[in-house]
Amino acid sequence: MKKLVSAGEIVVEIMADRVDQSLAEPGLLHGPFPSGAPAIFIAQAARLGQPAGLISAVGDDDFGHLNIDRLRDWGADVSAIAIHKGQATGTAFVSYRADGSRHFVFNIKNSAAGSIEIDEGAVALLAGADHFHVMGSSLFSERATSVILASIEMVKRKGGTVSFDPNIRKEMIELPGMREALTKVLMLTDIFLPSGEELFIFTDAADEASAVTEMLARGISAVIVKKGSAGAVYYDRHRQVTAQGFPVTEVDPTGAGDCFGAGFVSLWLRGAHPEDALRIACACGALAVTRKGPMEGIATLAEVQAFLDDAIGRPSP
Repeated sequence: MKKLVSAGEIVVEIMADRVDQSLAEPGLLHGPFPSGAPAIFIAQAARLGQPAGLISAVGDDDFGHLNIDRLRDWGADVSAIAIHKGQATGTAFVSYRADGSRHFVFNIKNSAAGSIEIDEGAVALLAGADHFHVMGSSLFSERATSVILASIEMVKRKGGTVSFDPNIRKEMIELPGMREALTKVLMLTDIFLPSGEELFIFTDAADEASAVTEMLARGISAVIVKKGSAGAVYYDRHRQVTAQGFPVTEVDPTGAGDCFGAGFVSLWLRGAHPEDALRIACACGALAVTRKGPMEGIATLAEVQAFLDDAIGRPSP
């Protein structure tokens, strides 16, 4: 099977205990949970049986080893994750609002993840890569952006493909150079995976159909618009495919979009029809929200299939 590689931040996530709990005052917290958008993506791909590896950096601390152990145990290639003594693994503190939104406090740029580079391990990993996936959150610094653009160039040079999930938190969209970096990646993208309003970051179009048409006209092969619990829509130049979401009890939404993306890209790399890739992706996203912690709901392909079999046999709500 084709090998899938990504690059970017590894963090631990620590969550507020209550809805509307402020991170500006003492309170109960849950964690640490292994996290980081590209790490979640690679973990889900690996659990689906896709050859997958990550270029990243962590500190030589409990948080870093927690993440590496999780990725390795689930079958991901961790050979390009550098361990830096004297630097701390990144952190993300999150609180949940009553309206469904989330508030994050990040330490990424000044953590070990800020030292990410194309070292010998990264070169070796990219040498075997057929596809490169970009998370917009990983464009958090000039250094990280240069690593991602260099990785794309190495994969594209040998005929590989690129997928791109904007995955932009409100805390990051106005970082210096962020919009420029997003645009550069979009120009090199084959598969585009925006969520909701992210589709309109790159266009002046007022509706989804017009925005998608513009994206496809730029040379993107397919646009998959993620719609959370409502499912997703796949577009290419010849067709539109709609997939419904699956009703589940949501415990923690963090990581659902990353798991959806990993499900779709993994099946797309295997030559699956869009309908089948969307079905697996929606199931991965649904299962992801059923556990507290961004990686805790990640399922194997057998577990995803069992979930789908059960959903098919269940009466519609």
